[in-house]
Amino acid sequence: MGLAFFGLTYETAPQVRVNLFTQIHEIVFHGNGGYSYDVIYNMPTWLRKFTFNQINDFYRQQKEAMEKTSGGNTTNVIDASGNVDKATFMKNSPYRTQMSKTSKS
Repeated sequence: MGLAFFGLTYETAPQVRVNLFTQIHEIVFHGNGGYSYDVIYNMPTWLRKFTFNQINDFYRQQKEAMEKTSGGNTTNVIDASGNVDKATFMKNSPYRTQMSKTSKS
């Protein structure tokens, strides 16, 4: 067993390092250009965690709002083999009335 510095051991240090750099990446990437790597790396831990949680909450709420507006009424027109199901496509197409008018003439 190695020396533990505030609970950090030789076994846990690699995972802690991966978690740190993952959190930095997520803030920089999802911060939409508002943060640079150096700013986040040198940010106090409490502030970095707060920023990460705020960005995470924002994207979670955005996802929930998108799911709410779609109402679960999505239809997949691609079948399991990767081909377009023509009947489902025609049934759900916003242009079906225009297509039927042009095909009659």
